[in-house]
Amino acid sequence: MNPHHQLFTPENSAVVFIDHQPQMTFGVANIDRASLINNVTLLAKVAKEFNIPTVLTAVETESFSGYIWPQLLDVFPGQEVVERTSMNSWDDEGFRNAIKATGRKNIIMTGLWTEVCVTWPTIEMLGEGYNIYVVEDCCGATSPAAQEAALSRMVQAGAVRLTTIPALLEWQRDWAKREHYDNLMGLLKGQAGAYGVGVEYAYTMVHKAPQSAIKPQIVLKKQPH
Repeated sequence: MNPHHQLFTPENSAVVFIDHQPQMTFGVANIDRASLINNVTLLAKVAKEFNIPTVLTAVETESFSGYIWPQLLDVFPGQEVVERTSMNSWDDEGFRNAIKATGRKNIIMTGLWTEVCVTWPTIEMLGEGYNIYVVEDCCGATSPAAQEAALSRMVQAGAVRLTTIPALLEWQRDWAKREHYDNLMGLLKGQAGAYGVGVEYAYTMVHKAPQSAIKPQIVLKKQPH
């Protein structure tokens, strides 16, 4: 079956986080960097909730790029990071072995920078028979034009574009499945922006659940005479 006619699942997908490091982050100019970090962290937390295999890779950590964001490392404490020198992760044997070890053909791809360190392995992995889904708001490029050109090139090669919330909802798929429901809702309320606000509203106003945050106290100040 054509992979474009199928949805990915927690059982047949893996997630790759490429070079979410300070030096690479400095050059990101297509997306607000705080939003980028939030999106990546949310995707990572949901992947962990669904027990989806993940691969973390970094380039020239101590000589150039710095350590992977602590927000991401904190989600996967103790997980090995594939350290490499090549701009193209697929050139690195350790990375190729880590991908193969997941046993998955549907690869959810994120990283910095989109136009190089995401595009190049995506093109070659597509050639090797993998189905690549690029989570574009978990990727950063050096300009909006670079982001769009990179995404266009990957789509022409056969990749699929998507964003963070549709990716994690594709893992959940059916709200009747309760195994991950409460934890997923908690993550969404905390990090899914407007969608998270809507979830909080539904919980508290519609379903009458207790507020998840401390209720603010209103203090009336005396006006000077």
